[in-house]
Amino acid sequence: MQSESYKYQRKELELKALLEITQAINENQSEEVLVTIFKFTCLVHLEISSLILYVAKEEDFEQRISHGVKSKTPLLLSKEAVKEDKKSGSLSIQLENGYSFGELETYLPVYHKEKLLAILFLKRKNKDLELDLDFTQALANILVVALENKRFARRQLEQEVMKREMEIASQVQQLLFPATLPNTDRLKAEVTYVPHSRVGGDYYDLIASGEEKVYFCIADVSGKGMAAALLMSNFQAALRTLLRSNADLETLIHQLNFTLFDLTKGERFITFFLGEYEFASGNLRYVNAGHNPPVLCSSEAESTEFLEAGTTILGAFEALPFMEVGKREGLKGFTLHLFTDGLTEAMNPEEEEYGEQRFKELAEKNKEQNPAEFHQEFRLAIDRFAKKVPFHDDLTLLSLRFSKA
Repeated sequence: MQSESYKYQRKELELKALLEITQAINENQSEEVLVTIFKFTCLVHLEISSLILYVAKEEDFEQRISHGVKSKTPLLLSKEAVKEDKKSGSLSIQLENGYSFGELETYLPVYHKEKLLAILFLKRKNKDLELDLDFTQALANILVVALENKRFARRQLEQEVMKREMEIASQVQQLLFPATLPNTDRLKAEVTYVPHSRVGGDYYDLIASGEEKVYFCIADVSGKGMAAALLMSNFQAALRTLLRSNADLETLIHQLNFTLFDLTKGERFITFFLGEYEFASGNLRYVNAGHNPPVLCSSEAESTEFLEAGTTILGAFEALPFMEVGKREGLKGFTLHLFTDGLTEAMNPEEEEYGEQRFKELAEKNKEQNPAEFHQEFRLAIDRFAKKVPFHDDLTLLSLRFSKA
């Protein structure tokens, strides 16, 4: 039977253990420091010779402490392998072949608000001495709740940082888009932009070059968020710099590809369409770099057509493997619809895609409409098709109407 003196000593050691762990928590020590203090507190003050601590992490219990155990134990315990009996307070743990907790004496489940947060396996130094399991469990509970609070605070901080990054990325992206679109006798433009998330990967632009020439483009960068917004910002800056140099389209596209590859080393790419139109001659030149082909609707032509000539996606290869500059001469009175794959990949409840052909037929049917009227018609058509099925990517449609004059 344990003497009163021994019991007094045990209480002293337990209080010392409690003081050490709570002091470390109050000092806001790191997770690793807290775990180390708990480990040595158990070994020095609580007469424990061996222990393993598993702490809940997403879908598993992660091994955070292992001391004095010779048998093979898993680094992760699947939560599905741990069966709880809350009435009896017991656990049933299924282990794969080769793993064992046999050399450990007992285990203590650690709960907080009825949620199993940890499992502590342990073995006493002396089996003849009584171990205060309630105190040991309470001490483990204090540690694990502190770890959970730290993780929660870290997740909150990460979410705040991510939220701020998304706000900045959204502002960057909005600055890339034209503040206003032309609505003149010579050129009318309209855009429908539906981002899938707060910051998408789509980009469109119109850039006048003097009075008689205009450039227009649409692009889709791989990825989303801050990285995509910054990459697109660099891309736009390179594009505008090259346009001011009056480089021909072939040279310009090669240089854009080299710039992108140099920035991302082939890990990111952009699909891109760039067109150049001269009002006086009616000549259209363009390069399609792996993008959805725009639809050209001419009042004089019998049917609409896709503009597909160009090259492959930009940024994937150090040098583009081929290049073709598309040309149409003497165009007067025509409409051009540029769009991203969020439009063609819109789904209906039957999981059927809207597709390029369906959009081409809609454009041909309404080819005499101005862009604003066509976009009203398009929004009705896509809503009828999708039947409230949400878009799973950014959707951008840029329509340009060039007059005959």
